[in-house]
Amino acid sequence: MQVSYDSDKRKLLSSLCHGAIFFSTGLLSIGVPIAINLLSDDPVVKSNAKESINFHFNVWFWATLIGIPIAIISFITFGIGGILFFPVVALGFAIHWGLTIMALLHCLSQPDEPFRYPFIFRVF
Repeated sequence: MQVSYDSDKRKLLSSLCHGAIFFSTGLLSIGVPIAINLLSDDPVVKSNAKESINFHFNVWFWATLIGIPIAIISFITFGIGGILFFPVVALGFAIHWGLTIMALLHCLSQPDEPFRYPFIFRVF
């Protein structure tokens, strides 16, 4: 017996999982994929939710690892360090948003295949 899942529902839920990171960088954004992972029975949606949770952890990890030294240097140099490191921060946001947009486009164009972010560590 083969179970079929609604393609439109799969697109919507998978896109919500990956797009939730645009809501905020706090707990609200990770709450969406966690809730979808708990409530959905679709294996592709669950896989996308887990991947989104892992991506959230990676964004937070790298933002902390890079952000704290930049903040300290900026504080010590009275803001000059922040200006000098602006390209690093801008690159981080571009990568973060670019990967999220890639995930959204993948979920909408290939709903039967879960998206995998490149170069991230996976906890789940």
